[in-house]
Amino acid sequence: MSVEHGFSLPIQVVEVEGITAWLVEDQSVPVVSVSWSWRGGAALDPVGQEGTAALAAALLTEGAGSLRATDFADALRDQAISLNFSADRDSFEGGFRALTTALPEALRLARLAMLEPRLDADALERVRARSIANARRALETPRGQAVRAFWAAAFPGHSAGRPSGGTAESLAGLPVEALRAALGRQIHRGGLLVAASGAITADGLRAMLPALFGGLPAGAPPAVAPLPPFRAFGQQILPTVTPQSAVIFGQDGLASADPDWEAAQVMLRILAGGGFTSRLMQSVREQRGLAYGIGGGLDLLFRHGVIIGSVATENARVAETLAVTREEWARMAAEGPKEEELADAVAFLTGSMPLQFTDSRRVAGTLLTLRQNDRPTDWLSGRPARLRALTRERLAAVAQRVLRPDALSVVVAGQPVGL
Repeated sequence: MSVEHGFSLPIQVVEVEGITAWLVEDQSVPVVSVSWSWRGGAALDPVGQEGTAALAAALLTEGAGSLRATDFADALRDQAISLNFSADRDSFEGGFRALTTALPEALRLARLAMLEPRLDADALERVRARSIANARRALETPRGQAVRAFWAAAFPGHSAGRPSGGTAESLAGLPVEALRAALGRQIHRGGLLVAASGAITADGLRAMLPALFGGLPAGAPPAVAPLPPFRAFGQQILPTVTPQSAVIFGQDGLASADPDWEAAQVMLRILAGGGFTSRLMQSVREQRGLAYGIGGGLDLLFRHGVIIGSVATENARVAETLAVTREEWARMAAEGPKEEELADAVAFLTGSMPLQFTDSRRVAGTLLTLRQNDRPTDWLSGRPARLRALTRERLAAVAQRVLRPDALSVVVAGQPVGL
């Protein structure tokens, strides 16, 4: 990894038996991280069975083959192996991190989890109880209620509008057969994306991939329903007895394949995502003291970015906070950023980039994200130059194209005054 004249991540492409993996080799530490994914996840959950994929993923490390949950956990712990599976809104992911000496055991346990999950009744009820508690906890705060309402209103009738982790009601009614069906839909050799990083060579990875994935069923997961257009829904108020209101605001963004993607990221950092330097933070907190913090950016799902932000403030100050937010939204759309704002944002993004790749797990995760979004292998190495080539005029044009202050959708959970 070099940062002397920019940034580069030397990515090798490894192919074997129909499986393609991206690799960044780093022999400085005897650790290997592997990440993999399929499209699907919560997007394949049947209506009324939200949380099926997430619950099934959590159970994959709760016993497999002849190993019950405690035996499986002991086997991981004995060799300091970290193995995890998860289901997101549009993907199902797995991964492990292990010392090179523990690689054979890591491969054995990961393969066993995918091919022979036990889904024992006691493990299921324990993980189900934890998931139900998390689902309830998510709605205990005004912010949690506002977040759920925002996505439900923005994408009604689509899985993106439903909670990927499920609800207390949907989780409580899931039979073990539904979980087995979810895993059967999801885990195949086809549609598999793999990324690896650490102390392993291309030849070593080429030998490892069949051992890890060779026994998976043929075929691929079913296609997911495409993301519908963002539904601008205006303003919703969720009456909640609390001294502060939680506000979620947002609008449609742009596809990850859009040529203006990076320019939009920089523009939104200046507007809402740059911490204390962002325009929203300066206007809302520093100049008026309306809130402790406010921020936003692009939330990527189904290869499409939705602009979403949040703020919490006293009930009496919600209306003013939203008015200031819309003013800054409109000002950026009309004028674009200043030259110094652009320079500062680009300097931060290019300077902080190497700090995102300080260990093999983060590198493998980044490679997987690149693959999920169909980026080329040289996308990261070319990013500093692309960022430095951005002009104020380009960002102004992107802001005018993307930002819609009049179409900003807002959910407020609390007792806001004057809305």
